[in-house]
Order: sequence, then structure tokens, then C-alpha cells
Amino acid sequence: MAYVAVRGGAEAIEASLEHLQYERVKDGAFVAVETLQVTMRGFLDQVMSESSLYSEQLAALAMKQSEGNVEEAIFLLRAHRSTLPRLYYSTTTDARSMFVLRRISASFKDIPGGQILGASHDYLHRLLNFDLLQETVEDVAAQKAEFEAIEVPDNSVLQLEKLPKVMDYLRQEGLIREFPENDAEPSDITKESIAFPTNRSQRLQTLTRGQTGTVTSLGYAGLRGYGASHPTVGEVRVGWQSIHVALDDGDDPYYIGAIKLTEVESFIPVNVNGEDKQVVEFDVGYGACFGQNETKAIAMSIVDHALEVGGDTAIHDEEFVLLHIDTIESTGFISHLKMPHYVTFQSKLEQMRAIKREGKML
Repeated sequence: MAYVAVRGGAEAIEASLEHLQYERVKDGAFVAVETLQVTMRGFLDQVMSESSLYSEQLAALAMKQSEGNVEEAIFLLRAHRSTLPRLYYSTTTDARSMFVLRRISASFKDIPGGQILGASHDYLHRLLNFDLLQETVEDVAAQKAEFEAIEVPDNSVLQLEKLPKVMDYLRQEGLIREFPENDAEPSDITKESIAFPTNRSQRLQTLTRGQTGTVTSLGYAGLRGYGASHPTVGEVRVGWQSIHVALDDGDDPYYIGAIKLTEVESFIPVNVNGEDKQVVEFDVGYGACFGQNETKAIAMSIVDHALEVGGDTAIHDEEFVLLHIDTIESTGFISHLKMPHYVTFQSKLEQMRAIKREGKML
């Protein structure tokens, strides 16, 4: 597709950019990047997840610069990410070592370590809190002091590290379908474009940085009958996951920090051919993303399983799914329709006029 060059537009573009800046400051209001970083956790987590860059400060900066436009914030952060050098790959991490902030299971009421509700909007009445309209800095400071003054009994402190997985207990009973261990290095879709058919590491990487709304919609479609995956959530786990790197092969890895992570393992019953009869076991759908975004992680686990088993509907079509969930790809291609299409449109007009003239003559 070609575009005709537009001359004389530099001054108009400059004026448009100045107008954009004026719209941001015209009311004299100001919000600090640090304020966005600590008060907009859900927005922040989504931007980091879809941009594949874990930096709360830079995500908050992108949020401020984009004036709350989530696609623009992700575009800014993804563009910045592309300029950064790739120095090391982290070693394999295991969510069993996570410092847990929230851990629930929809499959079992009683799980080892207990259900840990943590911080969640799930238990709120969805009613507007009009008190927040008059909230002041002093109110926030008073609430903070009140919370911090609460004394926690020693016997109520939970062991929040190295909590076992719910899936491990089903595996011990032989109820989880076993697969050969895969020792292959995972693919890196930021270094090499995916080619079809894909492997699971490529699919999981694409899903975890996919557009939250699109992944959620596809997961919902799977539940409504357009897929073979209607799972029971075995475990939702949110917490701080430590990250380690090794300078060279054979070196002991060292700790570089921790990221907040949401991980989901969903159980889907499947029929498996045994030695002399057909048995029922569980497949596991997997979802994980930066920050606390449980809906996306659960939907991801549904889509992961649908792509793994295959089928006849769109949710099972890896090319359809993986090529349409990327935020930058989808919003960028839609937005390109605003670019000049003068030449191609004029060509269409001439064709239509010629057809009409010929039709009248007939």
C-alpha cells in the first residue's frame, strides 16, 4: 500500500502537538508520576503486562504521558522496551517459591496453607463510594496510621513462602495427565517472529502480553461453547516472585529483584485411553501475567488449553488467536486507517464513476 506525500503539513502537525499539550495542562491540575504509581495499581499492571516490561515507574510515566489512554501507554512503553539491550536471561523460576499475597482455589475449600484472600475487589459491593469525592491527604494519612496500628497476634501469622500447589496433590493421585518433560529452551518471540505451527512457549508468551480485553473475550467465548475448555480454577496465586540470573553457564545464579505476578492453573477433565479402558484425567490450562490481573490470567488458561488441544472454532485456531490479540498490532492497524489513502481512494472513485457511466450508457 502506498501513500502520497503530504506537503505543507509540518506547521499544522506542530500546532496539533501544541494543542495536545495545552489540553493536558489547561485546567491547571497536576498529578505526579509517583502518585499514579501507588494509586492506579490495576492500570499500572495492565500496562506493564501488555508492554512486556516490568517497571512501575516507567509504566506510570507512560500512563501520565498518554493521559490515561491505555493503548497509547502500552505503545510508549513497548517502543521504549525495543531500545533496551538484552543483557541476560533469567533462570527458570517456580511459583512454589513465591511470597504469596493472595491464594485461592475454586476446586477445594480446604487447601494446605488455607485460602488467603489478600486484597481483591471480588468481595466488594459494586457501589460508588461518594466519600472519595471529598477525600484529602489528611484522610489518607489517618487511615494509613489506623491500619498500621493494628496488632497482629503471633499465632495468626501465616507461612507465605513455599506454599504447595493444589495441582501437586492431584498429581500424587494420578489424576493429572502426564506428558514427557520438555528440556528444550523456550522460544523468545521478541527476538524471532512466530511461525505456524507454534510451540507452547510461543503461545504462552503471546498470550501473556496480549490485550487484556481480547484475551478475556476469547476465554469467555470458550466458556460459552465455542471451545472445549470449561475449567475449574485449581489455584489463583498472586505474589512476589524472585528473579535470578547467571552471568555465565555453570555460574551460581544471583538474585536481582522480585516482580508481582499472577499465576493460574485450571483443571479441565478429559478422556484418556488407558491400557484396557478409557479413563478420565485432568488437563491443566496455564495463565500468568505481570501484576495482579486475575481475570486475564484465568482467561489465558482457557485459551492456552483450547490452543493446545485444537478444534474447529476460532478459539482453537492459533493463527487467528495469536495474530489478533497483540495490543500494538491490532490498535496500530486500526489506527492506520486514519492515514492518507488519497491515491487508493481516488482510484476506487474513478473505477466507480467509470462503471456508473458505462451503466448509464447501457
